[in-house]
Amino acid sequence: MESLLFPVLGQGIKASPGFGSSTRSDARLLASAAFLSGPSALRYSPPFRFEMGVRLSKAASRWRRKFGKLRRRDPVERTTRNVYDQHVQESMVKEKASPVLESGIPLKYSPGKAFPLGASKVEDGINFALFSQHASSVILCLSVPKRQNVGEYGGMVEVALDPHKNKTGDIWHVCVEGLPGSGVLYGYRVDGPQQWEQGYRYDSSIILLDPYAKLVAGRKYFGDVTDKTSKFLGTYDFSSLPFDWGPDYKPPNTPETDLVIYEMNVHSFTADESSGLEPGIRGSYLGVIDKIPHLLELGINAVELLPVFEFDELEFQRYPNPRDHLINTWGYSTMNFFAPMSRYASSGGGPAVAAQEFKQMVKALHNAGIEVILDVVYNHTNEADDDHPYTTSFRGIDNKVYYMMDLKNNAELLNFSGCGNTLNCNHPVVMELILDSLRHWVEEYHVDGFRFDLASVLCRGNDGTPLNAPPLVKAIAKDYVLSRCKIIAEPWDCGGLYLVGRFPNWDRWAEWNGKYRDDVRRFIKGDPGMKGTFATRVSGSSDLYQVNKRRPYHSINFVIAHDGFTLCDLVSYNFKHNDANGEGGKDGTNDNLSWNCGFEGETDDVNVLSLRSRQMKNFHVVLMISQGTPMMLMGDEYGHTRHGNNNSYGHDTAMNHFQWGQLVARKDDHFRFFSEMIKFRRKHSILRHNRFLTKNDVTWHEHYWDNPESKFLAFTLHDEKLGGDIYLAVNAHDYFVKVAIPSPPQKQQWHRVWCDEDGDNDGDGTSGGSGEGDVCSGGGDVV
Repeated sequence: MESLLFPVLGQGIKASPGFGSSTRSDARLLASAAFLSGPSALRYSPPFRFEMGVRLSKAASRWRRKFGKLRRRDPVERTTRNVYDQHVQESMVKEKASPVLESGIPLKYSPGKAFPLGASKVEDGINFALFSQHASSVILCLSVPKRQNVGEYGGMVEVALDPHKNKTGDIWHVCVEGLPGSGVLYGYRVDGPQQWEQGYRYDSSIILLDPYAKLVAGRKYFGDVTDKTSKFLGTYDFSSLPFDWGPDYKPPNTPETDLVIYEMNVHSFTADESSGLEPGIRGSYLGVIDKIPHLLELGINAVELLPVFEFDELEFQRYPNPRDHLINTWGYSTMNFFAPMSRYASSGGGPAVAAQEFKQMVKALHNAGIEVILDVVYNHTNEADDDHPYTTSFRGIDNKVYYMMDLKNNAELLNFSGCGNTLNCNHPVVMELILDSLRHWVEEYHVDGFRFDLASVLCRGNDGTPLNAPPLVKAIAKDYVLSRCKIIAEPWDCGGLYLVGRFPNWDRWAEWNGKYRDDVRRFIKGDPGMKGTFATRVSGSSDLYQVNKRRPYHSINFVIAHDGFTLCDLVSYNFKHNDANGEGGKDGTNDNLSWNCGFEGETDDVNVLSLRSRQMKNFHVVLMISQGTPMMLMGDEYGHTRHGNNNSYGHDTAMNHFQWGQLVARKDDHFRFFSEMIKFRRKHSILRHNRFLTKNDVTWHEHYWDNPESKFLAFTLHDEKLGGDIYLAVNAHDYFVKVAIPSPPQKQQWHRVWCDEDGDNDGDGTSGGSGEGDVCSGGGDVV
């Protein structure tokens, strides 16, 4: 009986040795119940107690060697074998023992219901519901942990769903009674049509993650290379008490005009030993809580967290390749849109702990007056392309629904994300998945907003064609639950759909203003012909956003973001230095609009270092006096360097880790300056109008708009109510320019806020060269 096949009554319930197995039908259990035709009980009795885990795996392996050729597989599929599952198979054969499913453990099954999708607690037990339009069979796989009050047991139970009794429309469902309220791991085997050229990618040997799983279990510790092939499965926690947000809790609800955003990575923020935290806290949600005093001292009032949805940081190490030394530290490779990243839990606490600690982090940030904005990736998933697929969920459940593809070209996956696949965002099912995910993060975790990575993908139809009124973008703007949220688009994608200033918005969507970044960089480094454009950018980019009811704050102004150079590297490198990424320096943009101040990279030249320091301050001043919403990058407050790497996504090292020792060393100069400028902005409302400037709001002290060689700009912002005018002059020439400072408002006098160290400090009205600037405020405080 090499195949270990037994007769089965009813619809069929399978049991197998563990989630590592990739057999399609390795074992069937003789049972005397009519399965899934109504509530029934299943008890495992001798001689089939599954104390044979390794024998079962080996027998199944022999069966596959003997009969494997009988299974038809598409030629392309043969060349794109899932390496991940290959590793899992190998690890199963090497196991000393498999989990033992003890006899006498009752589980009852009933048809269940189609909604809600995912795992949900119902009166009769736990309901499981999965969408798959094109599947021909679905098997629910369950693994119950040991040390539960129903007895110590392990292994896996597989429940084959009857399409006549366990399917409503395109949703497969079953209710299981007798499961613990937490700790159960679950997934699905899904089979269906094998026509590759029609877009199907079914492989029932793979246990798939539920797209609606609210928690995901995988490896315990971030970057643990001893556990590269960890399987990711859904789980749930219906046993814990509801999180206590507190009687006096309320979110900050900061007006968009007042936001100062700090883009940061949860793991990298405290992963370094210099954070001073205990090892179990470093790189965790709790680590962020510990460093809230730093955020308050800096003065920001919103954090934009790089992806915190579950992702596999070791995805590059699945098979030998030039990037197999990398650890995905940024997290732009989502495998589930509902579950918080489990390895950001403290001390390897797992998914349920991660969910609780994420809420603790949000609560603590809110109590400090800091909003939480999530960087979300709905443009693609971790499942890569057809050459090296990493099938964990969507691809194996219904590839034809979840992804854009070219059905005229062998159903090749379309790649507008640059990551091998593109989520089919405006398909009704996928759109509802995204909306459900967003609502979940607002209702369950109380986040304040979202920044949508490569959001132009959300503006494409099923075949990739750009849409003028994309249904998903409109639905997000109009959704009641999301109505209090900040929604921010990165208005471009890797397919060339550049929508800065033109992103469909319904007067709700803000945008990362890429033109602000580029034009400010060009002007500050001294490019000719940029003065007029620079003036437009600092005054709110009315050429882009003064449409319908849009406001200046819909422009998210930034000079630096996680992509590209840090602020220190922007003034230290003319060229990218990405050799450590394993792609021969081909990755990352070549168009950085940077200037190294006379020397490429690290130097001890005090003159070069002094100029770089001034340039960093110049960029920060311009950012903080510009109309719109400013965003800065974690680490720029002390001058973090990645040594010229402008695409450092794969380095879980000091290249990305916040260096707390460097912060201490530069706290009295660089950090203090950055902090005081942020606080200066927050103190003066004329720097953050909720409408576009008029001639009564600003005076431009300029007579050379048409001179492309003019790199000097001065203007005064007027405060008609309080008389607290602000004068600013920026000189990007490499020589001094003498100007007359205008008279202050009546009965007021000018107070110097800042002038860089080589500029004029004696008040004679001379503005220094090489990008120096001068800020004065009428009746204001001296910084």
